[in-house]
Amino acid sequence: MKKYILFSAAFVLLLHSCSSTGNTKNYPVRKPIAQPSVKGSSTTQVEREYQALIKTYKSETAEVLTHLLNDSSNDQRTSITVENKSRCNMVLTISGNNYFKKVPIAANKIGAVMVPKNQNYNLSGMICDAVYQKTKFISEPYDVKLSN
Repeated sequence: MKKYILFSAAFVLLLHSCSSTGNTKNYPVRKPIAQPSVKGSSTTQVEREYQALIKTYKSETAEVLTHLLNDSSNDQRTSITVENKSRCNMVLTISGNNYFKKVPIAANKIGAVMVPKNQNYNLSGMICDAVYQKTKFISEPYDVKLSN
């Protein structure tokens, strides 16, 4: 019985320590609004957001390529590259300590952005009614491929 209680206490402490990220600021994470009565409404919302964002978005592709091709180990920033291998446009939200950006990524295209190194980032978005959400510590170039 003592082993069971000791094991349970250790397990609870382990779970508690895993959920603590050390980040005291809470940045908004984009979550879809569930509307089960209207099929495709999430995709429609994302498409509207994508179309509005694409009009004013300034691509960082040249800066990311320069960073990747040159020795940028001393640079205080690094790149996040996302390949959208789906048939749907998406908006990727990247949030971290004093950083927030929305990146529109067209279907079957690649989106890239430069971010400060050595931080935790929340990456989230919707891709053809599928939710993508990941928290990642970024210290070097990070690539991800998404498909539906």
